[in-house]
Amino acid sequence: MALRKIVQEGDPVLGKKCRPITEINDHIKMVLDDMIDTLRDSGGIGLAAPQVGILRRMVVIELDDVLYELINPEFVETEGDQFEIEACLSVPDLMGRVHRPARVKVRAQNREGEWKEYEGTDLLARAFCHELDHLDGILYTSKAEELYDHDPEEDEE
Repeated sequence: MALRKIVQEGDPVLGKKCRPITEINDHIKMVLDDMIDTLRDSGGIGLAAPQVGILRRMVVIELDDVLYELINPEFVETEGDQFEIEACLSVPDLMGRVHRPARVKVRAQNREGEWKEYEGTDLLARAFCHELDHLDGILYTSKAEELYDHDPEEDEE
């Protein structure tokens, strides 16, 4: 396992749509392991393959000590609305307020190739949406209604 370099905003790879994974082999599993190591080292909660320069449809998210490895993820349903602050490992030193569904259900393959459904609300729903956007070449900054160079909630304290 290894740490991978996180691609930064401005790199054209972040604007490209990722290809589906047709075979889950040892290489794909090694990339997932590297993505997990990179995510944990970064202190973030989610990382998509294009953020480490790989244009394939896979994402890792770790929240509340639960690790989600999503291969070929797709939305099954969405519900509600939330308007919260997001940040991104590929866009350091910037935060933005984005509208996202309050609840999402995602269908994806795990590393064994089995299709599973995962449901998330609040922060997990935002993480699913944020990371799946990366797979379609979309950065949250293009959806943000407000952008900040610091956490605006700190101003309220």
